[in-house]
Order: sequence, then structure tokens, then C-alpha cells
Amino acid sequence: MSDVQLTIDGRQVSVPEGTSVFDAARMQGIAIPTLCHQQNETPVGVCRVCVVDVEKARVLAASCVRPVENNMVVSTNSERVLRARKTLLEMLMADHPSPCARQRQSNDCELESLARLEGIGEPRFPRKISARGQDNSSLVIAVDHEACILCDRCIRGCDEIRHNDVLGRRGKGFLSGIAFDTNLPMGDSSCVSCGECMVSCPTGALTNKSVVKTVLPGEPVDIGELQQLSYFQKVSGTFLELNKNAVVRRHFRQGEIVCREGEYGSTAFYIVEGQAEVFLSTPMAHVNTERHGTGFLGKMTSRLFGRQQEHRSEEGRRETIPIDAPVDLPYDHPVATLGPGDLFGEMTCMSLYPRSATVRASTDCVMFEMLRNVLDIIQRNKTLKAQLDANYRKRALDDHLRSVPMFAALDQDFIDILRDKVELVRYTKGGVICRQGDVADSFYLIRLGFVKVSEPHPGGELVLAYLGRGGYFGEIGLLGGGIRTATCTALDHVELVRIHGEEFHRMVKQFPEVRRSLETLVRERQEQNRQRLSTAASMPLDSFLAQGLMEAHSLLVMDLERCTRCDACVRACADAHEGVTRLIREGQRFDKYLVATSCRHCRDPLCMIGCPVGSIRRRNSLEVIIENWCIGCGLCAKNCPYGNINMHPFTVLEDDPVNAGRQMAVVKQKATSCDLCTDLAEPSCVYACPHDAAHRVEPNEFFRWVGTPLASQPRRT
Repeated sequence: MSDVQLTIDGRQVSVPEGTSVFDAARMQGIAIPTLCHQQNETPVGVCRVCVVDVEKARVLAASCVRPVENNMVVSTNSERVLRARKTLLEMLMADHPSPCARQRQSNDCELESLARLEGIGEPRFPRKISARGQDNSSLVIAVDHEACILCDRCIRGCDEIRHNDVLGRRGKGFLSGIAFDTNLPMGDSSCVSCGECMVSCPTGALTNKSVVKTVLPGEPVDIGELQQLSYFQKVSGTFLELNKNAVVRRHFRQGEIVCREGEYGSTAFYIVEGQAEVFLSTPMAHVNTERHGTGFLGKMTSRLFGRQQEHRSEEGRRETIPIDAPVDLPYDHPVATLGPGDLFGEMTCMSLYPRSATVRASTDCVMFEMLRNVLDIIQRNKTLKAQLDANYRKRALDDHLRSVPMFAALDQDFIDILRDKVELVRYTKGGVICRQGDVADSFYLIRLGFVKVSEPHPGGELVLAYLGRGGYFGEIGLLGGGIRTATCTALDHVELVRIHGEEFHRMVKQFPEVRRSLETLVRERQEQNRQRLSTAASMPLDSFLAQGLMEAHSLLVMDLERCTRCDACVRACADAHEGVTRLIREGQRFDKYLVATSCRHCRDPLCMIGCPVGSIRRRNSLEVIIENWCIGCGLCAKNCPYGNINMHPFTVLEDDPVNAGRQMAVVKQKATSCDLCTDLAEPSCVYACPHDAAHRVEPNEFFRWVGTPLASQPRRT
């Protein structure tokens, strides 16, 4: 998009095409008052308080909906503008109880604050009492229709942000107002009391009936002190007052642990003073097995293998490990430093995932710890969002791009150009990022959260992939026919780096290696999708999907007509893995076959969703493996719908925090699953079956033969 040149209050300004006059002024630090859209993404020009004078225009324009034009001359504080703004405020105050509930509670009703700044005392217009009245039917939120100024911020908060679709407009003229569902009392409507409307409301029309008694360990923080910090300046004082226990001050002494990797939490931390060290304490090693003894069923011992001991040819050299912080950790020395102004723990706070790393105070530190409701409000503010985006572009964009192996060829000059071109976008749980059939206009990198890639199908939704931090999508449409080939949906709170199509095509043209890598990936993904669909076309898809068999790469199946339930397979697996079996002779049934409980090496593993450090990945052969930076949080084991991942304990030596210079034994755990007995000629369970009932199969091919005579089926090994 090209830039537009204009003049605002005598200043020469250059902004991207499509920017509103309001945003252009805000970028230059010129404040234009508004009531109807400050906390929402979509301006609507309802209140008209943000009017400006555009040279040669017949009437004053609402700056929030007026796009900039080349050579436009704008005045935000001319006598004509100030007179019109004051009249608008007087008219609004004439229909507003003063002080309203918000003004009484926290002294920050936005309408009354603006009126006070304009020197409006008693308005010139007579006070009108409407019949709209109050609604006290809700146990949580008090509704005062008299204080409503019909700005629609509550409606957009309910519909666009929370997608609850409860609020709307009712009536006409002086009797118009907000309504819940089909004009029901709020307490009788489908309102879920999320509080979004209350937070969005600029006046006392929607207020909380009682203070939320949330308790976090720490010192209470004065609201005025919070609002002096850039992160909290634009947050509603009413919201902070009503949720004052959701933000606390924490003091950490040098060497004290702030949070540990693998622990579950619901808070984020903002560093006010001091420095903290973020690192991984879990050993950087793969879990593998060694064979001891002779004979086919010799004992297998699990132990940890370092990176140099077990080389994975297709892995390449990974430079960084993604964590829930503004920086990634270097792979060879997973330690980084955080300082004042840094925010960490967003993924844990917003999506309740385990902590991705351990944070320890390097010096005496002061931090603010906050709950999700506060962080969510902070992240939606435009001014703060711009600050967070700027910090990301400055500190983490380089590492994020280079963490994707195929982008390693990008030179620094191109990344510096790209830095100002990319757009950071956020989606809430369930938000559709793009739909199959849409025009492909962007390429996306995932910064936080998880994205589901799927295709609609007559038999049900077909999931193609689950992508986490460091993942990317959109290349197939851009390099193919220009049309999206799948629908991408946010599984939780998701933050994406959006590279527009123009910059993407410039990148692949300038760097042929990047294009070749992407084209290879496109071919692989298209072939995988083709195989899925060909299987779906030859089988009852609804049943196949319900069993979860479509997603498997390797299944342990047992022919129940041959199986005598002797459990030789279970004992063989246990003998091969230190007495701990990695299969259970129970599971789902399809036709005459039992799909035993053993890792399926799913094509789209649910176990990967939520891994805080992205340590579960899929080889090119589709075998699911767990990387050596697994922190042992256990989330993958919980997410596996088939119960096929186990947590294996190991004893390691760590520095004793009490006795300097000494070490102590600490039990750590790593996630493990079926390794297909890769050191043996075939899996132990299959070899040990005396009745040829157990087989490891590729399901898409195997289940084509279900229902045909055994003699006509190909031999399964």
C-alpha cells in the first residue's frame, strides 16, 4: 500500500493509504476526543465527538471513519470544531444523569470527563427524563439506560470481541436504547455475564454490581500508579478498580524462582524493576533405548541421549527454542535475560498452557502479576498494541523468521525491510483466520497459540494439521492458484505475523532457495491431502473419522478372530522396555479388528496442541517424535485422546540452591511413546504374537481391505 501525504494542525504527516484521520493524528501524538470506539477495533462514527475540519469540505467530518487523502489539510482544534464539539457534549450531558454510577465509583466517566475539560457545568439544554429506566435483573451487571449515550461500544464488544451476539439496538428516536436478545431483561437473556459490555461502556450505563474478590499473593497496587505505566494508561479506571485484586506487586530476591517450566498457571508477569533470567532446567536430551543381552527379545533400557549422540539427519541445525516470552532461547545455551518493560507468560495466562521455561530473578526484582481479564483488556487497546508490536519487531522478529529453516537464507537487509511491512494480528478462540475458497492474499507465521487447518467434507470436517508457534501457513494458496485450499481457525488465543502477498512474492523472487523449499513443502502437503481424500472417498468417512483412524500413520491392530487374549504382545513390550509396557490390549474396534492402545503416530497429532516449547514434531516419514528440549510438563500425555503417551522419570544432577558448589539428585520426567522397537527387525509385540493376530499397519491402505476374504488380502507385516 502506498503512503498518503497530508497536513494535520500544521504538521506534515505521511501515513499508509486507508488510515483514518483519527489514527493518523494519534500516530503524531495529536489527541482527538472520542466516545464511541476507543476500546474497540471497528470505528463507527456514532458519537461525532471526534469531528475535525477538513479544508474545502462542506461539513465537519467524523475523524474515526474519514480516510486520509493526499494533500488533505485537517484542523482538529479550530474554533468551528471546538464549538461543535462543545455543543455535542452539552446535548449528551442533557440526557445523562450526573454523576452516573461510573463517575461515583471511580471518577472516570468518559463523557463527564470530556464535559469537565470543555468547561461544561450545567448544560444549556433542559434535562430530559426518559422512560427507559434501569434494569437490575442481572446478578452481576447493573444496567442504567438513563446513562446510555448509544455509542454501541457494548454491542460491538459483545458481538465482535466475545461473539456472544446478545446485545443490539431497540426503539427509535428518544426511546431508542440497547436491548438483550429480543428485548428481554438482562437477567433473563442469554447473557453469560462475561463483563465485556461493562468494560467497553464509557459511562455508568453498565457497571459491575460488586467487586470481584480475586486474590493473588502479593501487594495491592494503587490504580493511579498503574495508570502511570504505558501498559495500563489506556485501561478503564473503572475496570481496574473493580478488578484491583487481579493485579498485584511481587518482590523477588536475587536467585528466587518466579515460575518453573511445566507448572500450570493463569497469570502473566510485567517487570517493573530489575532483571530476570529465563532458561530451561530440563536436560537437553532425547529419550531413547539401548538393547542389552542377546536374543531377539533382549532387554531395552531407556536413557537420555544428547544431541551429539543421536543425530537426526532431517532435523538440521536448530538455532532457537520458542518460549512464552518476548525472546526465544538459543538452542546450544538455552538462557536469556528479561528486563524492565518486558511482559512474559502471555500464553500461560491467555490459554492456560503449562509454563514454557523457568524464570529466576538475576537481581532483586519488582514485578506486576496479572490475571487473564487484565491482560486481555490491555492487549486490545490500540495504543498498547502498537507498543507491543514495536517491541516484537525490534527484539524477536529476526529470531522468529530465522527459526523457520527455510527462511535461513534471508539476509539482514531484507529482514530490515520486512520488519516495517509485516502486520501483527490477534484472534480469539474459534476465530476464522481464512476460509477455503477465499482469495489468498497473505502468508502467516504463528507467534503464539495454535491454529487448526481443515477442509469441509460431506462426511465431516477433515483436519489437515495443527500448527503451533514457529509454524506457518498460506503458502499453498499464494504459490498455487491464488485461492485458499483450507480453512484456518484459532484453537485458542492466537497471535500471527502476517506477511502480505506482495512482500511474500518479493521474498520468493529475491531468494530462490526459499521458493524451492516452499514449493517442496507445498508438494508434500498436497500429496498428503490427496491421500487423505482418496481414503475418504473409498470408506464410510463419518465412521472412519469418529474412530480417529484417518489421522493415524501407524496402527497396532489385532485380528479378534485370531487373537486368544494371551497378552504375549503386552508382556513382550514390557520385557523390551524395563518392565513398563507401551501398549494396552484394549481400544477402539473397527469391523473385526481391535486398534490397541499404542502410539498411532498420528498424521495430525493432537498431542502437539499446547506444547509450550514445541518439542513434539513429525518427521518427514510422519513418525511423531519428541525433541530433546521436552520439559516434561505432561500436557501431550493429557491431550492424546488414545492414552498413548507416558511420562518417564529420570534422575539428574542439579546445583544445590542451598549448598553452593554442591549438586543434588533431582527427578525429572520426559514424555515417551511407542518407538516401534526401531533397533529390532520388527516390533516386539508383533514378533511375540503366537497366532499372527497383531500387526503394525498403515491404516489408509490396510482398511481398504476390511470386509474382504483374508486370503485375498495382501500380507501385512
